[in-house]
Amino acid sequence: MSKFYITTPIYYINDRPHIGHAYATIAADMLARYHRQAGESVFFATGTDENSTKTVQAAKKVGQDTRAYTDQMAATWEETWKQLEISQDRFIRTTEPAHQKAVYDLIKKIEATGDIYKGTYVGLYCTGCEEFKREAELEAGKCPLHKTVPEKVEEENYFFKLSKYQKQLLDYIEKNPTFIQPESRRNEITQFIKGGLEDLSVSRTKKEWGIAWPGDDSQTIYVWIDALINYLAATGYPGAKSTDWWPADLHLIGKDIIKFHCVYWPAMLMSAGLPLPKTIFAHGFFTVDGQKISKSLGNAVDPVALAGQYGIDALRYYLLREIPFGSDGEFSHSRFRKVYEADLANELGNAVQRVAAMVLKYQEGAIGEVQTAPHDVGPVHTAIKEFRLDRALEEIWVHVKGVNQYIEEEKPWELAKTDREQLSDVLASAVGDLLHIAELIMPFMPTTARKIAETFANGTVNKEVGILFPKFDEPAS
Repeated sequence: MSKFYITTPIYYINDRPHIGHAYATIAADMLARYHRQAGESVFFATGTDENSTKTVQAAKKVGQDTRAYTDQMAATWEETWKQLEISQDRFIRTTEPAHQKAVYDLIKKIEATGDIYKGTYVGLYCTGCEEFKREAELEAGKCPLHKTVPEKVEEENYFFKLSKYQKQLLDYIEKNPTFIQPESRRNEITQFIKGGLEDLSVSRTKKEWGIAWPGDDSQTIYVWIDALINYLAATGYPGAKSTDWWPADLHLIGKDIIKFHCVYWPAMLMSAGLPLPKTIFAHGFFTVDGQKISKSLGNAVDPVALAGQYGIDALRYYLLREIPFGSDGEFSHSRFRKVYEADLANELGNAVQRVAAMVLKYQEGAIGEVQTAPHDVGPVHTAIKEFRLDRALEEIWVHVKGVNQYIEEEKPWELAKTDREQLSDVLASAVGDLLHIAELIMPFMPTTARKIAETFANGTVNKEVGILFPKFDEPAS
């Protein structure tokens, strides 16, 4: 049996999950479900990044002990994914002993190659990014992402010989064109590496929170080095069975963290003699009603609340259909409402409701022998394999619209008066098409797929399933 290991980024716990976090996790969940449906053995990991300075600052802000705060917030994140029915196999926390064990093992492997040394670092440190910035990366002296002036830091640290792997990284990227996707991100990373790699500071002078450097309590492991190793730790590394899953088939990440994942991480693995992940795919930034998600703006949409209003599958559909995967995306409450009513209530929901109602009315709920005409679903599978998730749903919706068009053309209400045999064939064919659509949408909208299957299970219509996507009383604005 083929295997598929997929990861999301692990998320900072300085705040609650918002819709941008849900977007990445839902996309990963959709791909995990797709590979399970194809009969593959799947391992899906997500989790929380807890060893950062931002965690300490957030705990102090609410007057809590850091450990108590991390336990509380990690539970909030895990519960959020449970409420959104995310099907992860492993929720990893970077404060776990199992994670620390993996971190120590990998660092010792890198040290054994001679790629770690001690030196003095002077640089500009952005706490928001948890990284040192080059002057060229700043805009008007500020971090372009957080709009803050980085702090000048000078301290003795451990360094990783990142510069040693410049040519090896470029050669690998060139020989493996699907390693970094989409192409725009691959080009960005290639140019960054060609600009020259400097050795990387991988520790900080002892902090009040984090993982101590192995054998040297005066230093704390740089949070980004610690965090990246979660992908190995989730598999049980350094245990022997970790090779059952490593290397990962797919890391899903945001475009703001590609340097860590596409430069630092593969170089660390090269140094340790471990295989690299097969593909790293970076999705774009997320805005809400035209503005970047921000606590100060108060526009951080709660995905659980939204799912409670519209349904989890409606949220999944909107995020995966409306936002081209890999590009920047926009969430709009008004657009969500319109998509819900047009695509889900009026097209898919209406098709299922109409067909079920006619089978009940004209055939007392008996479907008969389900007939399914051959459909070309190759474009759907091709789009998913190319991470064009919006395109895959667009292709599926061709079939959804086809059912409604078929009903309008065949006019079952007239056949009920003139040709009962043809009526039975038409309705059985429509049911077959809807069951086929249910299979196609299962990774995208698992609850809806299950409800469609239950509606037409065992050769009869189950009217207890009810309406898939209830309409709202007031029209969309």
